[in-house]
Amino acid sequence: MSGRDLFCQPRRLRRGAALTLVFASVLVAGAATGSLPGPERKSASDAARSSTSLRHEQVAAAAAEAMADGKSPMEAAERAVSRSGDRWGAVYSPGEYEEFEKALDGRYTGVGLWARRERDGRIEVSKVGEGSPAASAGIRAGDRLRSVDGEKVDGLPVTEVVSLLRGDATDAAAGTQVRLGLERGTRAWSLTLRRATLSTHSVTVDRLAGAVTVIRVDSFTKGSGDTVRSAVREAPDGAGIILDLRGNSGGLVTEAVTAASAFLDGGLVATYDVDGDQRALHAEPGGDTTRPLVALVDGGTMSAAELVTGALQDRGRAVVVGSRTFGKGSVQMPSRLPDGSVAELTVGHYRTPSGREVDGHGIKPDLKVEERALERAGTVLSGLGPT
Repeated sequence: MSGRDLFCQPRRLRRGAALTLVFASVLVAGAATGSLPGPERKSASDAARSSTSLRHEQVAAAAAEAMADGKSPMEAAERAVSRSGDRWGAVYSPGEYEEFEKALDGRYTGVGLWARRERDGRIEVSKVGEGSPAASAGIRAGDRLRSVDGEKVDGLPVTEVVSLLRGDATDAAAGTQVRLGLERGTRAWSLTLRRATLSTHSVTVDRLAGAVTVIRVDSFTKGSGDTVRSAVREAPDGAGIILDLRGNSGGLVTEAVTAASAFLDGGLVATYDVDGDQRALHAEPGGDTTRPLVALVDGGTMSAAELVTGALQDRGRAVVVGSRTFGKGSVQMPSRLPDGSVAELTVGHYRTPSGREVDGHGIKPDLKVEERALERAGTVLSGLGPT
């Protein structure tokens, strides 16, 4: 398992599931603002009576009552969300939500380390971001990370290590310090870094033998959809493409639809409901519908990435290779609480073009592959046509 200090992995998976399927990182005061896209928005009076609005009001009321009694508004809000039965409902502190919005913008606060856990439980640096505080301090890929702020990290899940690096527990901002214990060969040392606001490139493009283009999308942050479309246009004529969505934790649905549009000539990408109102998402016309395409997925493929996968599979545009995806097919709406924290509640669920539910089910690949997935995807691609 591997990770990086890129997105604020919440202390509980249900708190956003790293990056949630959202339409915009815009806060709303209940559902009455009509912040969701599409022409079918309810009137303010209808929205005020909607179940979504009522649930937001109940959570806000619980937070306000706790604040008036001198208790923790966040804890009260979290209890209210838990009682609502909303599997993906979440409450964020102001700092956590600010980091969440930065992540959707392709920015994050951290030191620029990627980490992975070895089989013996040790945490190893797998990559160092160029120009990051970690790079400036001379940390290299392959170094062992022994501790963060005095806490030993051996045996911890990567997500917890990432949380320590990011300073999630204290809403650590850019400029705050973090002390790392490191080891390289026989040398062990400690150093103190200052966290910084860094930029991430959520889309990377590589070329394999036979002119195969691999487009890897880590998350659907702002601009990622256009980057995918550009990569498709710049791929060699007739060459196949592997769209690698493994570990993609989701993001902005608008960017996911734009990415799907790179491979479709208009038509349906997904349907979704908001308080029972049915709506649809459509691809833009003019995408490349001829070159061979394989979508590579795994159990870490979530949310908006599942939306793309389901659309390409249902419409016969791609062969899906890998393992069943995570199964998060819900849409969230955020609202500000009286103490400045943010409650994010589920307002609906989406389906693939053929009507399949994703939430709790995931997307089943056409070809199940557990090992050497990229290699197997290349083999499948070679059988689809010229590359």
